[in-house]
Amino acid sequence: MNKTGLLTVLWAGAVLPLASLAETESVRPGTLEIDPPTLTCLGFSWLIEGDANRNATVTVFFREQGEKDWREGMPLLRIGGEVVSRPGIMETYSVPHGFAGSILDLLPGTEYECRLVLSDPDGVLGEAQRIVRVRTREEPQAPAGGRVFHVYPENYEGVREMPAFNSPKHAYHRESGGDWAYVGRPRAQPGDVILIHAGLYKSRRDWYRDPQGMPFFGTYRLTADGTPERPITFRAAGDGEVIIDGDGAHRLIDVSAGDYHVFEGITFRNADVAIFAGMKDMMGSVGLVVRNCRFENVGIAVHGTWQRSRDFYIADNVMYGRQDPYRLVHWRLRSAYGLSPLLSYYGVKVYGQGHVICHNRIGYFHDGICIDTHGPPVPGLDLPAVSIDIYNNDIFNVCDDFVETDGGVRNIRVLRNRGFNAAASGLSAQPVFGGPAYFIRNVLYHIGYRSFKWQVRPAGLIAYHNTVVAEFRGGGFSNAHLRNNLFLATDKPGRPFMELSTYTPYTSLDYNGYRLSRAVDDPFIISVSGDGEAGSAGPLNKARFPDLPSYVEATGWDAHSIEVDFDDFRRVPPPDPRNPHAVYDSATIDFRLQPESPAIDAGVSIPNVNDDHTGPNPDLGAYELGRELPHYGPREPVGHGSSARLSHGK
Repeated sequence: MNKTGLLTVLWAGAVLPLASLAETESVRPGTLEIDPPTLTCLGFSWLIEGDANRNATVTVFFREQGEKDWREGMPLLRIGGEVVSRPGIMETYSVPHGFAGSILDLLPGTEYECRLVLSDPDGVLGEAQRIVRVRTREEPQAPAGGRVFHVYPENYEGVREMPAFNSPKHAYHRESGGDWAYVGRPRAQPGDVILIHAGLYKSRRDWYRDPQGMPFFGTYRLTADGTPERPITFRAAGDGEVIIDGDGAHRLIDVSAGDYHVFEGITFRNADVAIFAGMKDMMGSVGLVVRNCRFENVGIAVHGTWQRSRDFYIADNVMYGRQDPYRLVHWRLRSAYGLSPLLSYYGVKVYGQGHVICHNRIGYFHDGICIDTHGPPVPGLDLPAVSIDIYNNDIFNVCDDFVETDGGVRNIRVLRNRGFNAAASGLSAQPVFGGPAYFIRNVLYHIGYRSFKWQVRPAGLIAYHNTVVAEFRGGGFSNAHLRNNLFLATDKPGRPFMELSTYTPYTSLDYNGYRLSRAVDDPFIISVSGDGEAGSAGPLNKARFPDLPSYVEATGWDAHSIEVDFDDFRRVPPPDPRNPHAVYDSATIDFRLQPESPAIDAGVSIPNVNDDHTGPNPDLGAYELGRELPHYGPREPVGHGSSARLSHGK
């Protein structure tokens, strides 16, 4: 592993003049980068030169170390030449030429042998095959043999295990307050466990000598470093709810100067930012674990946008913001209704490499889960946002978007999430800098404006097997590919079913199922540009089509796609288009397909995505007939120390 955290495999071969190579139709392989692995995914980026006609491909095979047979993965995505820009805000970025992609749904802590094969009908000028071994990351485990510091509320009257303290701050740092709150180095060391017993821990920020040992700003500043094998752990003892109350502080927990901290089974409340883990261009942490915690009355649950952060694991938490739980109001309209425009911002926002955000329940925020809108990556200066997994989260009642991949660069994986009630958009890529960003098997329902916010010219977007009840208004994007999805219009007055523009003629859509809007005459409005530049002339410019056949004939897309309707599901009533403020309960809706639906067996096989399909062909949408449904949200009851089971990997 090099200093950037990206494993690089170099190729040395014959050198051709760069000018002639850029124009040749044959391909020369260059640097292969292996992105930081996550628990269940591996990511790759393979730079190339040549291939002016874009007909080169990279096929992927993988197997567990020691296995005999290879399994086929998704081919890597051909990227390069796409332009990402937002005039006046962000400098123009041109995606470098190459291939990038991921292997999905692997086993944690397992070594894999991966074979990447580059082919081109026009010839490969160099080594066409790379075989590498990469190990997925293990779920963070509880250290053994470390010191245990017990923390009890001030009024605790029982027997105390020693060493014992009245404040998590005293256990971590030392007993002091006022001007002496952070004198000296912390007592906490790698492997230590701060075991917090049931009760309320709330600083009194208006007291100069706060009994909790906190200064006026009310922030736990955690500046010691753990290690990957021996993190510093704050854990609920399991004898009842542990509440750390911020007393209205701006930041409650600050780990931006400390690595490898773990928080398990704790309730955080009453703060603008519950856990702060760093800021772009300043400083931040690595190895943060937030597991089985609860967040209430917070503006932001977890924030960590330093570009060198890595390996966060944010799993099985409940995060509740301050927005209205009973009425959905778009953020632009809140002032018109006499409401504060932004009571809470987002549940989680990250940047960096190798993060996993999974099985969380997130509601009543502006956004659910976000990658930081960081701007274009600067080679040699910034580390890009790569290899970030967002899966099996249950997100609901947000004033803007469920998931934002804005600012991601490549191998961003948004898998098997459920989103209900978004006032603006479902899944955002505003923008993605080359990709791929994967959106696979997500279920989205009741979205105020559009299903996918793919705008500010994102490039490299892959959407497979999503089920979406909302109009497909995609913005302007490049190099996008959609297969096996279900999109169902809700008949909003004046809203076309599909309104999208793409700046690359090699964007493709096929094997999808559509319910067209009955509220407009022309449900399709399509723009296709020919050369990747915004506003340039292309074969289509806001062309309108009244039905699926005319749209297919003009675009060449969706030749194998079909029409579906709400009665193709077991129980999916359409949301009321006249009541955008309604909220719907996911427990009342069943997205499983009826056995007689035309969406059954109507899809196309995609290796490493739908290998387990039950019929002759995969079904359309997020759920395959006869397969177990995904589990959304926490995998066990949250809080009260129940995360100890997970932390030991049992």
